[in-house]
Amino acid sequence: MNTSAVAKMLGVSPSTIQRWVKQANLQMERTELGHYQFSEESIEVLKDIQEQLNNGVLLQDLKLKGKKPRKATVAAPQSDARAEQLLQRMDYLENKLNGKADDVVSYQILQHRREIEDLQSEITRLNEMIEGMQQAAAHLEEPAKEENKALFSPVSSIRKLKKRSFISSFFGL
Repeated sequence: MNTSAVAKMLGVSPSTIQRWVKQANLQMERTELGHYQFSEESIEVLKDIQEQLNNGVLLQDLKLKGKKPRKATVAAPQSDARAEQLLQRMDYLENKLNGKADDVVSYQILQHRREIEDLQSEITRLNEMIEGMQQAAAHLEEPAKEENKALFSPVSSIRKLKKRSFISSFFGL
């Protein structure tokens, strides 16, 4: 029988049959296309697997007729001395890394402080320069104002005269 026929007979999907064959490590005959070919004996093994699974046995804990049960192997823990040595080395490296990080941050803070002090001194110098320019501009404006008053004062009196003469000519005075 092929995989689909066995799956229909057992009431499961073909992928479930393939998973059971792989998990149970069953030696199956194959066609020239690589499909499983099931014999009566292999169908009985699959029925036994289905029955065990229905009874709550996990797939990895299956007991097959004529085969030893599969057991997982767990690696033995490493010696505690080696693990302790590794932890101490990690602590040492972590402390060293934290120390380097602190040094870098301290250096950066000092560098920023120097830059801020340089900027503050530059601002002070620019403020002094601006005040000096304002004072120089104020001294230049005073003589200019006096000159402007002198220039514009005769012009205003001429305008007053022109207004009077225009008005007096209008009335005939």
